[in-house]
Amino acid sequence: MNRKYRKTVIAGNWKMNMLASEIKPFMEQLKENMPKTRPCDVVLCTPAVMIPAMLKAGKDCKVAAGAQDVSKHEKGAYTGEISASQLADIGAKYCIVGHSERREYHGEDDMLINAKTKALLEKGIAPIICVGESLEQREMDLTMEHIAYQVKAALSGIDASQLRRCIIAYEPIWAIGTGKTATAEQAQEVCQGIRAVIRGIYGARPARAVSILYGGSMNAANAEELLAQPDIDGGLIGGASLKPADFATIVKATEQGA
Repeated sequence: MNRKYRKTVIAGNWKMNMLASEIKPFMEQLKENMPKTRPCDVVLCTPAVMIPAMLKAGKDCKVAAGAQDVSKHEKGAYTGEISASQLADIGAKYCIVGHSERREYHGEDDMLINAKTKALLEKGIAPIICVGESLEQREMDLTMEHIAYQVKAALSGIDASQLRRCIIAYEPIWAIGTGKTATAEQAQEVCQGIRAVIRGIYGARPARAVSILYGGSMNAANAEELLAQPDIDGGLIGGASLKPADFATIVKATEQGA
């Protein structure tokens, strides 16, 4: 982490888990375990239907609301879709785009992710843009070529002032939900590479200000080592974000170097 130039963010991704009725006890436990002073920005990306309940239950916990997906469309005959305006209206401040599960299960490509990123920025919502390689791509030494393309595509047409509101999340596909985790050195190498790609597009100062998260099975046990890396500015947390004590432990891990 480098607090001098950019903010630290710990974002939980609940995926399709939890019920609205479970949010209040979750938030009560989270508040009990959170550090007295907040060392980073904390976000919970819940299913969109839960965002109002999460905000109500967590108003004393200083946790921002995030969504897990958004439509590229503003409004119209798109059954089942949720627009950036609708997310903003219910209090979402962040939204994940390009998660590997969306790419795999719903066939989302990089151009669609770019359109969704722009839709969020237009409504004042910070996009958390996910990028990452498969095990096969890593074994073929194609990690940075693949991720560089994902980053460039997602940020196409986005100017430097908009870039300041974007967050990049590096999620090696082979480490999501598998219990496998990239070593701190592997994660740092890719996050440093992502920053170099951004530097090549926007220059040194804008690249230095972008928060880059690690999201491949970060948990209470490995968070401190991962967060000690200079180009890892937080985490996009899956399973551990469903456990209040573990999630709070990850937040506490950002106190190092504060």
